[in-house]
Amino acid sequence: MPLTKSDKIWMDGELVDWDDATVHILTHTLHYGCGVFEGIRTYETASGPAVFRLTDHIVRLFDSAKIFLIDVPYSIDQLVEATKETVRVNGLASCYVRPLVYLGYGEMGLNPLPCPVNVSIAVWPWGSYLGDEGIRNGVRMKISSWQRHDVNAMPPAAKGTGMYINSSMAKVEAIKAGYDEAILLNPQGFVSECTGENIFVVRDGRIVTPPTSAGALEGITQSCIHTIAVDLGIDYEVGNILRSDLYTADEAFLSGTAAEVVPIRSVDDRELGEPGPVTRKVQETYFAAVKGEVDRYKDWNEHV
Repeated sequence: MPLTKSDKIWMDGELVDWDDATVHILTHTLHYGCGVFEGIRTYETASGPAVFRLTDHIVRLFDSAKIFLIDVPYSIDQLVEATKETVRVNGLASCYVRPLVYLGYGEMGLNPLPCPVNVSIAVWPWGSYLGDEGIRNGVRMKISSWQRHDVNAMPPAAKGTGMYINSSMAKVEAIKAGYDEAILLNPQGFVSECTGENIFVVRDGRIVTPPTSAGALEGITQSCIHTIAVDLGIDYEVGNILRSDLYTADEAFLSGTAAEVVPIRSVDDRELGEPGPVTRKVQETYFAAVKGEVDRYKDWNEHV
């Protein structure tokens, strides 16, 4: 999707003009992919713009950096406030937020440890990642021929920049084949996740989602789904899923910050049909929560 420019981007403690937010061609992360990032959303609420689960996202950013031995030169609180400041200064009621920790200019070679660590935060208007039609009526999925990387090859617990070439290849394959999104299996053959979303199946009224041991990222939106499901009285289980479980599910859906909550209409041309009642209940509650309309979830909304 083409970017819609905002006014300012936060870079290492300074707000710079969008077009001036540039890096040197020899920036280490550009060459070797060693960096970490987050995807966050700001929603318009009755009390003004609120960044959804901002602190949880920044904590995960730091966890990702720790896995890669990247020392972030700011505190969690500093980046939480920097994010709010960036949203405020751009005057956006709702937007997507992209914090990025990357290794900068000054060192080259495979040893990243001597590299300077830079941090940026960009915000811009961004609609539904998989489209409004997908949110309403569901998306068509394909099991990718590309495997999710093994947990001892590339740590899927980290939201690392270079690791997403795995997701990109799966995404391109799905799009070229006429589908909306791809599902990756792990090397053991279990369902891991989609290219940028967690996945859920519903059978006999129970939601099941793959464990992190299957290579799934521990999702912030996924944790919202868990809380919402329990509060709605829906059974929720973390357990391994086979591709055949997707084919025979009563319902299936995916979740992620960019995608939000999206029903799955079919997998490998096996029709699941219209979005089901469990998916709809969870989806409706989630969209109310992000807009600050559910009192019990108000602490998820961090106002700017």
